[in-house]
Amino acid sequence: MAMTVGSGARGVAPQMNVTPLVDIVLVLLIIFMVITPLLAKTFWIHTPKQERQEIESKDPSADPNPPLVLRVGAAGTIEVNGVTMTLAELPERLRRMFAARDDHVLFFDAADDAEYGFAVAAMDQARAGGAVTVAALTRPLAAAPAPQSPSRDGSSR
Repeated sequence: MAMTVGSGARGVAPQMNVTPLVDIVLVLLIIFMVITPLLAKTFWIHTPKQERQEIESKDPSADPNPPLVLRVGAAGTIEVNGVTMTLAELPERLRRMFAARDDHVLFFDAADDAEYGFAVAAMDQARAGGAVTVAALTRPLAAAPAPQSPSRDGSSR
């Protein structure tokens, strides 16, 4: 800042020195003019080539090891692939089933009106029986055998 000292009544009057501001702005302008062409470079990215192969769909009924499906019914019934069992014998039966399999995946399906606490207890027993992955079913699994319940007249539905 520059100041002028005058003989007037006001005394000292400050005036702004614009020269350093103009110098800085010109230096910044030159820097941006030099850098701008460098920013327009394109970068090439080499990604691995994606190869697609068509996989033939297999018939799920021809699978020798159908997936294990644990169903919890409304009345507190437990079924694994159509075989009814109690909550106490579930871990031992699952251990034997998983011993004959490579994967330890169990699909879980509970009836809409099944008791929540009982369903959670069944999942805990399934974990104790060796199920590593318990997957909840939102739709019926095509390869799993559907449980057949007799109707009132004694015939199957």
